[in-house]
Amino acid sequence: MVEFTDISKILSGKAKKTAHIHGWLHHKRSSGGVQFLLIRDGTGIIQTTLRKDAVDEKTYEKIDKLPVESTVEIKGTVKKDKRAPGGYEISIDDIKVLHEVKEEFPIAKKYHGPEFLMDHRHLWIRGKKMQAILKIRSKILEVTREWFLSHGYIEFQSPIIITAACEGGSTLFELKYFDRKAYLTQSWQLYAEAAIASVGKIFTVAPSFRAEKSRTRRHLTEYWHIEAEEPWCDLKRTMKVQEELVTYILHKLAKELPEELRIFGRDPKDLLKIKPPFPRITYDEATEMLKKEGITVKWGEDLTWEQQKVLSLKFKEPFFITHFPKSAKAFYHKPDPKKPEVTLSDDLQAPEGYGELIGGGQRIHDLDELLKRLEEEKLDTKDYQWYIDVRKFGTVPHSGFGLGLERLIMWICKLDHIRDAIPFPRTLTRIYP
Repeated sequence: MVEFTDISKILSGKAKKTAHIHGWLHHKRSSGGVQFLLIRDGTGIIQTTLRKDAVDEKTYEKIDKLPVESTVEIKGTVKKDKRAPGGYEISIDDIKVLHEVKEEFPIAKKYHGPEFLMDHRHLWIRGKKMQAILKIRSKILEVTREWFLSHGYIEFQSPIIITAACEGGSTLFELKYFDRKAYLTQSWQLYAEAAIASVGKIFTVAPSFRAEKSRTRRHLTEYWHIEAEEPWCDLKRTMKVQEELVTYILHKLAKELPEELRIFGRDPKDLLKIKPPFPRITYDEATEMLKKEGITVKWGEDLTWEQQKVLSLKFKEPFFITHFPKSAKAFYHKPDPKKPEVTLSDDLQAPEGYGELIGGGQRIHDLDELLKRLEEEKLDTKDYQWYIDVRKFGTVPHSGFGLGLERLIMWICKLDHIRDAIPFPRTLTRIYP
């Protein structure tokens, strides 16, 4: 049985002189009796050279006519060559076609509009930029788990199908659950608040759903959430966790995936410069900054994406906005004892005009205070009875946050649209493929 070598191993200089590879024909060109075939196997892309005298004439002609995205097996000699992409190439001794594509690959080396690329997303993800995005996504999730587990958190899962809103009824996806009404989750948070009494500090990586009728470049209807919840934790403590986690992610990406970052014009050194503590401004300070820019903000309203962008352009590193008004946050945010009209809440904002990455804060742990807030928001306590029980039996101060994976990728990779931060985006107008 043939033992195939990953292309990434060859590009790292760790392969034997003779290698067997298999993969997709990514691109091809020919010059002076030599065919240059770029082969992609999922771990990397390497240049291979097929000389006319290396194989029989029939094979050479077949490969010359072979369409891109056909699949092949190759045996050849590994050579170091600075002129080749990645610094290595394989001189082909033998090549075998496994599958020949029967029609022209629809994504050509020319401009394609966004809708065309979205319609062909299942093929577009094979491209160099989407490959890099997928590797960056994977690395973020890997090092996120690494950070949480090394700091004493355990991973916890909560239901996707729920009966009561976490953030707000207007952004819930409703579904028929046998003979009753149910919804797709907006966040694990309410269940997480119950779980901390069982196992302490917890985190999750899971999809969330928001039925926001928004056409901005920052919104998805289905996105991935990195969330954490911690008992005996106040606002100050949870902000420290957020900035340490984000810094860890950024530094790991800079050290382990520098070439992928450079594809998007992100200098890894810029990420290594980011260190906690991050700057902090209050909601009141943020609104004053906006007023100086000629932007009117009605006190009590949440900051819009456009307002966040103006603030975000003033910073070169992530920064916190804290103490949002009660009217701008969900019912579970704890009011500030020193100023009850605002909450012990925070939004971590990305710099460079990218805006909010994380929403978090301290939760209400007092039973009477929670019941008061539910009444103020005109929410039916019957829908939240189990959540109320958490306050009846062993309540403690606790805090947590939710980090939007795609928003983090969007900032890190300097993307123009959040749809490019996920392999198969779901938006107001897009549910195919």
